[in-house]
Amino acid sequence: MSSSDRSSKSAAVIEFREVTYEVGNQQLLADVSFSVAAGDTLVLLGRSGAGKTTALKLINRLLTPTRGEVIVNGRSTTSGDPIQLRRSIGWVIQESGLFPHYSVEKNIGLVPQLEHWPAQRVRTRVTELMQLLGLDATLRTRYPHQLSGGQRQRVGVGRALAADPHILLMDEPFGALDPITRAELQKEFASLQQRLRKTVVMVTHDVREALLLGARIALFEAGRLVGVFSREEFARSQDAHVREYMAPFRDAALPI
Repeated sequence: MSSSDRSSKSAAVIEFREVTYEVGNQQLLADVSFSVAAGDTLVLLGRSGAGKTTALKLINRLLTPTRGEVIVNGRSTTSGDPIQLRRSIGWVIQESGLFPHYSVEKNIGLVPQLEHWPAQRVRTRVTELMQLLGLDATLRTRYPHQLSGGQRQRVGVGRALAADPHILLMDEPFGALDPITRAELQKEFASLQQRLRKTVVMVTHDVREALLLGARIALFEAGRLVGVFSREEFARSQDAHVREYMAPFRDAALPI
């Protein structure tokens, strides 16, 4: 594992301690250990089935480790109320995962409403986030089917940020978009993260996206963690697995 992953445990917001996850006789993750410091953006990179999304779901206890421990904000994910844990963590998925029968306003304001925020505070927060994400005020009463793919994804990010969580989990958030919209949202998210400094864990299989958005990259292969690298370390690594990912970009300009 790279020296860039040697964060002090006291600074870690998220920590995996020798985590294994099994379903029946199938081992989806094997002895995975890494940490994510406050304000860091860690990209989980790997092929389909490498264990990336499994790792992500262990953070907000959609899954529970078979062995080992996942620590979030100094506390094991298995030691408290999983519903409260999930409400304290923003979650963005591919295709946004919006409720089709909810308006834009209701989708964005969902978690604050569940947390019993006063109605005026919810409305104010929705307005703030729509402005922050470049969503026109006229979209407030529209429904997901009336939005473009990029607008739906912006609403999904707004919903994840609504209760101002310190942690944001993102599972292939831009994967279903056309290349132009995807590139626009990647740049917008990078700019947004510079301002908000959330602790972000993002899943992707796209090397270019990982290098653009990740301060660090965790490479998974067949349920095992190959290593955690800074962008620069990843681009220059001599590790055989990393070189296989970088081979198509050897002569290309990369966003590092």
